[in-house]
Amino acid sequence: MEHDLIMPRMGESITEATILRWLLREGDEVDLDQPVLEIATDKVDSEIPSPVKGKISRVLFAENEVVPVGATIALIQVDSELNLPEIPTDEIPMARESGPVETQVSEPVPYVPPMVSPPEPEPAFRSAPTGSGRFYSPLVRTIAREENISLEELDKLDGSGQEGRVTKQDILNYVDRKKKGLTDTVPPPVVFPQPTPVRPGPVITGEGSGGQSEIIEMDRMRRLIADHMVHSKHTAPHVTSFVEVDLTELVHWRNKVKSEFQKKYNQNLTFTPIFMQAVVEAIRAYPLLNSSVDGYKIIRKQDIHIGMATALPSGNLIVPVIRHADRLNLQGLALAINDLAARARAGQLKPEEVAGGTFTLTNVGSFGSLMGTPIINQPQVAILATGSIKKKPAVLETVHGDVIAIRHMMFMSMSYDHRVIDGFLGGSFLRKVADLLENFDIAQSV
Repeated sequence: MEHDLIMPRMGESITEATILRWLLREGDEVDLDQPVLEIATDKVDSEIPSPVKGKISRVLFAENEVVPVGATIALIQVDSELNLPEIPTDEIPMARESGPVETQVSEPVPYVPPMVSPPEPEPAFRSAPTGSGRFYSPLVRTIAREENISLEELDKLDGSGQEGRVTKQDILNYVDRKKKGLTDTVPPPVVFPQPTPVRPGPVITGEGSGGQSEIIEMDRMRRLIADHMVHSKHTAPHVTSFVEVDLTELVHWRNKVKSEFQKKYNQNLTFTPIFMQAVVEAIRAYPLLNSSVDGYKIIRKQDIHIGMATALPSGNLIVPVIRHADRLNLQGLALAINDLAARARAGQLKPEEVAGGTFTLTNVGSFGSLMGTPIINQPQVAILATGSIKKKPAVLETVHGDVIAIRHMMFMSMSYDHRVIDGFLGGSFLRKVADLLENFDIAQSV
């Protein structure tokens, strides 16, 4: 009897996935929950486990093919019906919210990070980005934990997977060599009978009218980012507004409480949750900024899900989403942001954690930029960028007249979709965020 291996649903907005690499071939035995292949969506990469124990009888799609969600990607031969999983009589759809959720709440609640790993202490590489920026699959991380293999050892392994990834066989070979005392040299990578495609390296052209050049092929994520940005510019007429904000009192408050925050929550207090809290308050005042466009229809979202642009060790960008950001207090926002940022850099985000954003915040100041003109994250209608905070002379109005003082100043910019947001609304929203930051309650405690 044959059982269908189905391309699973990886998130509400995910309709297809690309097969990166088959971990097993036709004729290979497979155990229950053993990873069969690696796939990639436009959000994250994942491994697909087998729902049954048996033998791979037929592979229906090749590597690098794009497969729709719900399609059969392989057939698994099982001995009897006893090995088949229980299938419900009715299809269970992905959980959806039954209706609009009020954006105003009387009491903000703290953030509770999702359980993405067992509660017992884990090695550092399970919850933090690696020094080399490499991605390790859940299976590889599990084997490393069980065999007490450190992060430094993993980073030294040559992977035989796509783009040099460490596969299950790579780490098992290393474990075997380590037990035999043969780990002074790095073991050679394992090559499957059907070798995976190898990405061509940089090509140096000869001297021409423009001199020598280096041709570098984009990786998969960079291609997705490129397509997404071009699509956004072709879809929405971008307008960008700027405002300068005096953050002096806010900077002094953060400097005063950050040590206490670290001791109390074992987390760093950055400026990002403070900026996000101001964005949420401004959206409440100007809810049209929390919209999307469908043809000539404006869809104003009732829930406030803030995307947070995060740079990855590879140099690429991902946007994890703080869902229901309006329900979180400052402490909850800080914990949510730190948790998602750490797991993003470690490659541990779930597909649903990078989907469904209604507004995006990006911090170009973290790279030293004074300001930027960000590109809208479709299908949203606006994105706000915060620049670096700099000390500079500024004119202050006092009861005794104008004075020049040293202040902590920052530029903010916001790009918005001119099909929906005109200059007055866009400028008013941006000014509202600035006013909230300049009038931040410095008497509050953490």
